[in-house]
Amino acid sequence: MDLPTKNTPDIDIIEEEDVTIGLESKVVLYNDEWHTFDEVIVQLMKAVACTFDEARDKAFEVHVKGMAMIFNGKFRDCLRVSSVLEEIALHTQIVT
Repeated sequence: MDLPTKNTPDIDIIEEEDVTIGLESKVVLYNDEWHTFDEVIVQLMKAVACTFDEARDKAFEVHVKGMAMIFNGKFRDCLRVSSVLEEIALHTQIVT
C-alpha cells in the first residue's frame, strides 16, 4: 500500500530592501517661552553632540529668529535628534 505523498507548495521568500533615496532632511527647532537658554543648550549638546559654544549660538539664533535649522542629515538621524530634543518638550519639525 502506497501512502499518499503530501505536496508542499513552493514558498516565495520576499526580502525587504532599503529604498531610501538619500535626500537629506533637516531638523528645525522652534522658539518657546517655557524653556531656559541653559535647558535648550544642554539638550542641543546631547542631541547633536556639539560644543557648548555651538549650542549657545544655535539657541540664540532660535530665540532671535523664532526658529533655526539645527541639524541636517539622513532622515533616521533627524528622527533621533528630534526625539532627544523632544525629551524636554522642545518643539521640532523634520523637513525633507
